[in-house]
Amino acid sequence: QNPELLEAVKEQGATVLAMDMVPRISRAQKMDALSSMANIAGYRAVIEAGNNFGRFFTGQVTAAGKVPPAKVLVVGAGVAGLAAIGTSVSLGAIVNAFDVRPEVAEQIESMGANFVFLDFAEAQTDGAATGGYAAPSSPEFREAQLKKFRELAPEMDIVITTALIPGRPAPKLWTEDMVKLMKPGSVIVDLAAERGGNCDLTVPDQKIVTDNGVTVVGYTDFPSRMAAQASTLYSTNIRHMLTDLTPKKDGVILHNMEDDVIRGATVAHVGAVTYPPPPPKIAAIAAAKPKEKVKELTPEERRAQETAAFKAQTRNQVGLLVIGGGLMLLAGLYAPASFMSHFIVFVLSVFVGFQVIWNVSHSLHTPLMAVTNAISSIIILGALMQIGSGNWLVVILAALSVFMAGINIFGGFMVTRRMLAMFQKS
Repeated sequence: QNPELLEAVKEQGATVLAMDMVPRISRAQKMDALSSMANIAGYRAVIEAGNNFGRFFTGQVTAAGKVPPAKVLVVGAGVAGLAAIGTSVSLGAIVNAFDVRPEVAEQIESMGANFVFLDFAEAQTDGAATGGYAAPSSPEFREAQLKKFRELAPEMDIVITTALIPGRPAPKLWTEDMVKLMKPGSVIVDLAAERGGNCDLTVPDQKIVTDNGVTVVGYTDFPSRMAAQASTLYSTNIRHMLTDLTPKKDGVILHNMEDDVIRGATVAHVGAVTYPPPPPKIAAIAAAKPKEKVKELTPEERRAQETAAFKAQTRNQVGLLVIGGGLMLLAGLYAPASFMSHFIVFVLSVFVGFQVIWNVSHSLHTPLMAVTNAISSIIILGALMQIGSGNWLVVILAALSVFMAGINIFGGFMVTRRMLAMFQKS
């Protein structure tokens, strides 16, 4: 985009690296300055939207009345879009998100947002490109996209657009008629303002208010509005880049053009312009495997399916109970009474333990195993009872048992506490 500068660098024989050209592959994430700044921009976009939005993000029920939650639409689920989604969800808003790359749908939904699907044939859906960026869409896809946005516009309180195509002006995705459909007091934050904006009414570096009361924020310096954080992340990216440039850790720069990351970021080297770089050998985002469409069941079919599943489950439970009862009856005929009393307690403990663990959330299974490890050290009671023995060997073994079981108890509870703390907001 600046051929004069590249020619000047070429004549000087300088080696120049562009931090915004670091390829988006897993190994290069620590050096990806563009992603670092986009992350800040997505977060700051939500803060700016909240500053210009006259209501709560989260819904509330108060003595003065009910406050509905804000509805947010994020267009584009790249780094900035995902940061905006995460921030909006954490503030309690109802978040919808759209992206031309269908493979990010699960990622969006895993963050607590709703993915906006288009009424468009899956075989024709395009826009997913290598390198982690979107590509220009077909006219048919664009029409379906704009039609869906017009349906959503009257419901949305905040719209954050992040769509960019490398080397091209930003696509116009939020047209003037969509702005007119929005409610007074709504906010549009255009993160693509520097490249012309995704909204027709965006004015770069300015905030405007339309005739129907919609605020359009077109700032282009979102990372600069969080300067301390931006400097911290960018300096970390630079440090990692220098680490890769000095593999021997002796301070001597070794510019290895065979390295995908260094080659991708290099725009000039030894009197030659090396821009644009070749595509990375490793794809940034793997193509999503087409999923088989599940047939929608009618209410009658769903009820019949549930009834059949319930009957099958009941038959299995009855069969297991009959077999278990028969085994206990056989054991009772031949085993002594003392054994049966212990056996019944054992069976009940297994049943109760199974029911307790089965109802624990999957996300808490690891802390559950840690605290179970601590509770299992109840064997310390047996060791304590043996310490009073008159045999010195038994006393030594009991003391060692108490020591090791004590480590298990304290360690298990300490690790469990640290794990549970990860589920709490500090």
